[in-house]
Amino acid sequence: MNIFRFIGDMTHLISILVLLLKIYATKSCSGISLKTQELYALVFLARYLDLFTDFISVYNTIMKLVFIGSSLAILWCMRFHRVVRRSYDHQLDTFRHYFLVGASFLLALLVHEKFTFQEIFWAFSIYLEAIAIIPQLVLLQRSGNVDNLTGQYVFFLG
Repeated sequence: MNIFRFIGDMTHLISILVLLLKIYATKSCSGISLKTQELYALVFLARYLDLFTDFISVYNTIMKLVFIGSSLAILWCMRFHRVVRRSYDHQLDTFRHYFLVGASFLLALLVHEKFTFQEIFWAFSIYLEAIAIIPQLVLLQRSGNVDNLTGQYVFFLG
């Protein structure tokens, strides 16, 4: 196993756990960008299209399921949980994230290893992941107020 991939997986997993802890403990998603969460869910869904076709290892399969499941769980909390969704900052989370999706997909069509469905979506996920944090950073800059758990989440994510 590649140690750098493992460290990357663990820091991303820690960021997810910190975010879930913040949402659970405070019953609030204030200071969290729904648009960034949507982008990360899209990143993992696009990257792991091979989940049920190519088996690499148990660790790999478990991490894919954890990243997809946790991203969708966070989205569910922010959109549908009756208490948490009320704390979402609509007025601060106004970054036009669909431009990031479009630019990443266009770049994936132009820069990829092979012109196959899975390869294009894998490249798309790589490019999108590199910029998916931007709506979160813009939200934090606009709010001017960063609580401890949100700061730790962004630290481990970035």
